Amino acid sequence: MKQGDANKPIALVIFGVTGDLTRRKLIPALYQLCKDDQLPAPLHVIGFARRPWSDEKLREELTAGIMQFARTKPVNAQSVEELLKMATYIQSDFQEPEGYNRLLGYLEEKGYQKVIFYLATPPDAYVEIIQNLSVCQRYAEQKQWVRIVVEKPYGRDLETAQNLEDYLHQCFSEDQIYRIDHYLGKETVQNILVFRYANGIFEPLWNNHYIDHVQITVAETVGVGTRAGYFDKSGIIRDMFANHLLQLVTLTAMEAPYAFNESSVRDEKMKVLRSLRPMKGKEALINTVRGQYSAGEVNGKQIQAYLQEDRVAPDSITETYLAARLHIDNWRWAGVPFFIRSGKALPVRETEIAIQFKQVPLSLFNWKNMAGEAPNVLVLRLQPDEGINLSLGAKIPGPINEIAPVKMEFCYQDAFGSEPPEAYERLLLDCIQGDQTLFTRTDEVIEQWRFVTDILKAWEENPVKSLPQYLAGSWGPVQADKFIEEEHRRWRRPGS
Repeated sequence: MKQGDANKPIALVIFGVTGDLTRRKLIPALYQLCKDDQLPAPLHVIGFARRPWSDEKLREELTAGIMQFARTKPVNAQSVEELLKMATYIQSDFQEPEGYNRLLGYLEEKGYQKVIFYLATPPDAYVEIIQNLSVCQRYAEQKQWVRIVVEKPYGRDLETAQNLEDYLHQCFSEDQIYRIDHYLGKETVQNILVFRYANGIFEPLWNNHYIDHVQITVAETVGVGTRAGYFDKSGIIRDMFANHLLQLVTLTAMEAPYAFNESSVRDEKMKVLRSLRPMKGKEALINTVRGQYSAGEVNGKQIQAYLQEDRVAPDSITETYLAARLHIDNWRWAGVPFFIRSGKALPVRETEIAIQFKQVPLSLFNWKNMAGEAPNVLVLRLQPDEGINLSLGAKIPGPINEIAPVKMEFCYQDAFGSEPPEAYERLLLDCIQGDQTLFTRTDEVIEQWRFVTDILKAWEENPVKSLPQYLAGSWGPVQADKFIEEEHRRWRRPGS
């Protein structure tokens, strides 16, 4: 770890340190940064949660998380010791002022001049934590180095998002707030911009003259499982669509920023959000399809029906699948539909962006075409096998004039000799270094929720007794296939 007089230690206060997010993502990411000597200053973990843990229990549990979930193995014991030797635990309920007073006392006793508060808790705890963080006001008044990291979702609708933003800004300035969306930390997501703007053969084609439509898919094989209580109050629209999916839309559709920095990149993303055609009332019903998974099998594992899951209301109309058709009303994308979908209990775990190019106007010499109606598809795979492939039509060798589909493929692991870093590694390092480029700005949050809240209102004003069912292990309800086929297009089958 890099040392120096100017590099004072950083106190990372993790609210909800006993939860899965810390164990599976945050601590393994910090370990990797420490092991790779990328932390610019010593970092001390301070855990804050309800469970009756000691400092020793905290270090033991965090060590176990590193051993199980570290990206590279074997685990370096010296790096684990270096990261966790100063780890401290404060037991407190999130609404208990005394716990925050003890936290403040500890920070002042140790003389920390740099503090990151990380909300790794359920979203319904955010407001009470922020309200109790008189700690941050003391640091802010002294103009010391303070940051707060907030996990998505940032609210449940436009009103709650605005309330959360108001509470945040009572205590923190915008340049201290890091709203984290881990999708933006993925190497392939960042590579969308590099791929477009660093390669002269693609950017000239990235418009409505050459692109027929865009498909963005976030597919998961698991059901809701232990998250059923949270999920039944949220659904796919709040859990995935209002953040991950809309962020992928903005990165795919944005204009070139003048530089890769926090202001220019986020300015261009905002222009896309403001260009989304509103979906209100009947338009929202026409342009969305919802569904729920029924009992079935995924990868040899039986999954019970969503309505049979624990803590799910038997008459729930919460969607586990959502497909939507978006339109971006600007010069570049006018007339190009963006088909967005996400679901639980689907056949494969895959996140991809597929750019479907238009077909040439005439078939070549009436040759037999086995490549499909529009063979050129550019696919950016975001997980699990990060990479890019381009589908082309090529002549089959031999005397018969036939066109067949072929693929040109780039795989991160093959090209660079290792898997790309975990998203949290990049995002935590950016937070420490004060780079907000890959974090969501307050106006983005509000604009995303403004768009999504119109859809939620339309659903509420046109209630249904039940949602279409789809078999776990299938690609969603049949209504979703009809939805896209109405426009003479069809869904891709990722992973096939």
